[in-house]
Parts: sequence; C-alpha cells; structure tokens
Amino acid sequence: MQIDATKEGNAIVMSLKGRLDAAASSEFETKLSDWISKGDSNFLLNFTDLEYISSAGLRSILATSKKLKERNGKIFLAGLRGPVEEVFKISGFMSIFKVFATAEAALKEI
Repeated sequence: MQIDATKEGNAIVMSLKGRLDAAASSEFETKLSDWISKGDSNFLLNFTDLEYISSAGLRSILATSKKLKERNGKIFLAGLRGPVEEVFKISGFMSIFKVFATAEAALKEI
C-alpha cells in the first residue's frame, strides 16, 4: 500500500493506494499516530485509489478515531467506491464517519 500525506488547511489529507489489509494497517496506524503526536487532529482519508480494505484496516481507522475524539479531532472520508464502499456500508462505518464524494468537497467542509 502507498500512503501520501499532505497538510491542506487545518487537515492532513492522506491518500491511500492499493490494499489496506492486516499487513498494511500497522504502517497506516503508525503514520496517523505520528501526525497526531505533532498536534494534528483533523484527517481526511482519501480512498479514491484504495482497492481493498480488511477488518484490520477498519479497526485502525476506528482506533485512531477514538484517540482523536480525546483531542476534539475528527476523521473524514472521501472517494469511497466499489468494494471499499461496500465494506463501509456493511460495517456501518458510513454512519460513524462523515463521508464525501471527493477530497475537494471534503476540504470545503473541514
């Protein structure tokens, strides 16, 4: 999995490409924790190029969300499509997180 992160406004935009599975979720969670330790608290996860997400990936997102709640931070999602969107619908995560069609639309709201 490839993770590109940039700071845009008051949010860290993380664009994920490939598969967020058990092997990649540890690296993903570490990168999020690094940004949080620097004081950042708003994250936009851009899943436009994400092909697959496993329960380990979902768990990483949820665990990070709980950490951010303590700091009044949030995770926003954008670009869900195909099998990744299905997993988010089935798991109920669509009702937990604010979801946008595109990263651009999300950045206007953050």
